[in-house]
Amino acid sequence: MGSPDFSIPTLQALAKNYQIVGVITQPGKPAGRGQILKHPPVKIWADELNIPVIQPHRLKEGCTMIQLHLWQPDLIVVAAFGQILRPDVLNLPVHGCINVHASLLPRWRGAAPITAAILNGDEQTGISIMKMDPGLDTGDILSQRSIDIEDNDTTGLLNEKLSQLGAELLMGTLPDYLDDKLLPLPQNNALATFAPKIEKSVGELDFSQNAIELSRRVRAFNPWPGAYMFWHGSFVKIHQAQAVNKPSPGIGKHTIIKNMPAIGTGVGILSLTLIQPSGKKSMPGDVFLRGAKDWLES
Repeated sequence: MGSPDFSIPTLQALAKNYQIVGVITQPGKPAGRGQILKHPPVKIWADELNIPVIQPHRLKEGCTMIQLHLWQPDLIVVAAFGQILRPDVLNLPVHGCINVHASLLPRWRGAAPITAAILNGDEQTGISIMKMDPGLDTGDILSQRSIDIEDNDTTGLLNEKLSQLGAELLMGTLPDYLDDKLLPLPQNNALATFAPKIEKSVGELDFSQNAIELSRRVRAFNPWPGAYMFWHGSFVKIHQAQAVNKPSPGIGKHTIIKNMPAIGTGVGILSLTLIQPSGKKSMPGDVFLRGAKDWLES
């Protein structure tokens, strides 16, 4: 069970090493100006691998449960599926259900653990392989592996790193798990933090915050929902930005730092190193300045 790009390495690794009786993923959604139906990446890859796929809106749909019983899975592996598993699903396979989760549980349970780790300035994140229970990412831990969060890591970059790490760790965990050689470790609920789903509206930058927090938001919201600001009433996407440890000229005040457009914040200055004005392609900040002669005046 999985849906986005994060799930693909896990699907591919399982297909190489085990018999996959079926895949469950989210339904397709209309996208673009033509509202053409766009399927999740897992659906596309499962079709390539000739694996049966179903796309229920809810697992509780009667036909979904019938199909699950027909497949008779020994184990269900979940990787960024996007739906909560009910007890009748969790208890169906002989070996239960395990989850490939993109955080070091119990830190960052929930829908957006990668984004949350960057937003909160975590120095490390990782993968947890978890035996699922009815709670939200509350199950016992089977294995974990950590990686450092680099200064230039965005959610997109970390997603790619962790998706590969998740597949590797899963393949190293499954043999002992299926042979009952692993001792699942309960999570310490007192240390739990929650990473809620990210809404599109959170992308606008609030320059009353400090520059370090704003630079994290730019990285955390790349590629989605994207960080942005308004200039002369036009929408401007901020793809890359750096915090500059210098006194702020004033909240929202425009300045130039090392030939890059920059803005004063609550504490420090935010240098805009890669931006995309409305209707144009993304460009380095210094290129933007060549056509923005009134930057300092606005």
